Amino acid sequence: MDRLEDLRLFTLVADTRSFTRAAEKLGLSKSAASRRVADLEARLGVRLLHRTTRSISLTQAGQGFCERISQILADLDEAERSVTSELAAPRGTIKIAAPASFGMRHLGKAIAGFVETYPEVSIEMDVSDRFVDLVDEGYDLAVRIGQLKDSSLIARRICPIRMVVCASPDYLRRRGVPRTPDDLAGHDYLIYTGRNQPGLLSFRKAPGSDELRTVKVQGRLCINNGDMLREAAIAGLGIVDQPTFIVGEDLIAGRLQPVLLDYTLSPGALHCVYPANRHLSPKVRVFVDHLAGRFGPVPYWDAGLTVIKGG
Repeated sequence: MDRLEDLRLFTLVADTRSFTRAAEKLGLSKSAASRRVADLEARLGVRLLHRTTRSISLTQAGQGFCERISQILADLDEAERSVTSELAAPRGTIKIAAPASFGMRHLGKAIAGFVETYPEVSIEMDVSDRFVDLVDEGYDLAVRIGQLKDSSLIARRICPIRMVVCASPDYLRRRGVPRTPDDLAGHDYLIYTGRNQPGLLSFRKAPGSDELRTVKVQGRLCINNGDMLREAAIAGLGIVDQPTFIVGEDLIAGRLQPVLLDYTLSPGALHCVYPANRHLSPKVRVFVDHLAGRFGPVPYWDAGLTVIKGG
């Protein structure tokens, strides 16, 4: 334990560049702090600090040692917090970012059930399709759909997201039913602009083929919201690809008709993501568990949806 406290003392001296301030934080005298750091240097057989009457600075060896020790001490503190938080009741506010269409269609009821179960937890939610920087903007977690980019965030997969290409029966009667992805070039396509490459679609021949076919589509309507694209498709303005959590009921009711059933778009997933350097607090952990229990592994909007093949 004395060795651990010596390491904490050394990192404080390194951070504050002062024996006096470091000693005050640990309830020591300046002379005792100086002696303990000197004993640490003697035990290691290396000088860690440059000392003058006016300043204190790290040696090269001290710099490297301080970086490693700081990480070890941070990991130790995190381990202690994780143990104590397991016993803590969930409470406080969770700040969440969620995509617009999914948030409005499916998160409302999920949140209602959650706050009823956990009365000491409050929810602050940003429902929009803008990209949120969780760390810079102070969010606890985000609900995200699609292929996740490599990042420092930790992700938990909640449920699969199935994509379907569809159009209204009226549109297909007027313009014909596409049989292959190449046929889409002769159709009006309703383009979702929230993708990295709007207008480019990649298909695989179902089921399980490795052959990837990428086609370029064109249309007069380019929108960054799935619900608006759904309305345009129902109105007969073109062909669209949308997740079943948006168009599933329309497929069952016959307002939209699936096409290209022998092909599949790349499947996606719903994830909860949170910063890797932030311990998953009890309030966030139970919220993520709540969503996983409600939506996965087979989400309710896909239950009974037999008009399309599995994505």
